Amino acid sequence: MEAAVTLFLLCSVLFFSSVTSEQDNVCFRPELSGNIEMEGFQRFFSPGVELLLSCKQGYTPMLGPRKIVCSVSGEWTKTNLQCIPKLCPFPDPLSNGKMYFEDNVYQSTINYTCNEGYVLTGPSTIVCQANGTWSTPVPKCTTVTCGLAPVPQYGMVIYDERVRGNTTDFGITATYACRPPYTIFGNRSAECTVNGTWTKTPECRVVTCLPPENIERGYMSNNNKKEYDFMEKVKYDCEGNYVLEGNVETVCQQDGKWSEKPSCKAPCTVNIQRAKVFYKGKKMWIKDLNSNMVLHKEIISVYCKDKAKRCGYAVSTQCIDGKLQIPECFEEPSQLDYNNHTSSLPSEIGQC
Repeated sequence: MEAAVTLFLLCSVLFFSSVTSEQDNVCFRPELSGNIEMEGFQRFFSPGVELLLSCKQGYTPMLGPRKIVCSVSGEWTKTNLQCIPKLCPFPDPLSNGKMYFEDNVYQSTINYTCNEGYVLTGPSTIVCQANGTWSTPVPKCTTVTCGLAPVPQYGMVIYDERVRGNTTDFGITATYACRPPYTIFGNRSAECTVNGTWTKTPECRVVTCLPPENIERGYMSNNNKKEYDFMEKVKYDCEGNYVLEGNVETVCQQDGKWSEKPSCKAPCTVNIQRAKVFYKGKKMWIKDLNSNMVLHKEIISVYCKDKAKRCGYAVSTQCIDGKLQIPECFEEPSQLDYNNHTSSLPSEIGQC
């Protein structure tokens, strides 16, 4: 009886040791990296079991082997298998636009934009798919178009390029004009913009000005007490020796007011009785100057004397609206010198 019990205990120990040893040598489910995968969900594998490896969708296998084996030591054999991403064809260029991308491998993206004046037809982003093709064809950049430019009432429009049909391309400009007596209020031109609309259209309105006022010491070419249409003109002139300064004519403007009127500037009296002067390119005695008068903005020169060098020199002065300043260096000669000793005058001696 004791021998039987001893034999039973010994067999139990051997069976337990055998089971424990087999569990110690199993292989656990391998940890795979680099986009490598395997089928099934089994967690433990007996020695000698082979596992087939594959690449995830979108990746291509390289090198090998493509299977691993569970060894008696409980470890998997080594593999050099690599899974590289699939390539999509190099993208075609986008006419009238730009594309932005870093690579053309699986899951890479390309972003598209169009140049100003063009609009994108198709997706702005495409993706390299698992089968090595792009998600959609390359989009297109088509020209932005507008309808025909709006024509204001009583107006007309002229395009800077020939227009066919009822559409115009981005960047085309239109110039406006109004039928008389209307005139344009607003910009004279408009443009087809990037959003497919025209810039603001001007208006055609009737513009009139009240009769213009006369100017002091002057007269107008037309004294009709009537309203004048836009761009009508009235001319001015001055009386006697007064000189017109400014535009000869005034114009009825778009705001219903006249443009700036000219003015009449007074002549100047040369307050010298005895001397020779230089006027209009020649020397003359002051008595020969008509009425001792020069007109507005005219220049006359008097002669001064450099006493140290005993020579004469001319100094100019200008008439400004009735005012003429005689240079301080000028000394009017005495009656005796003027009549009997003219050769000693600053204008007659050697010039400095």
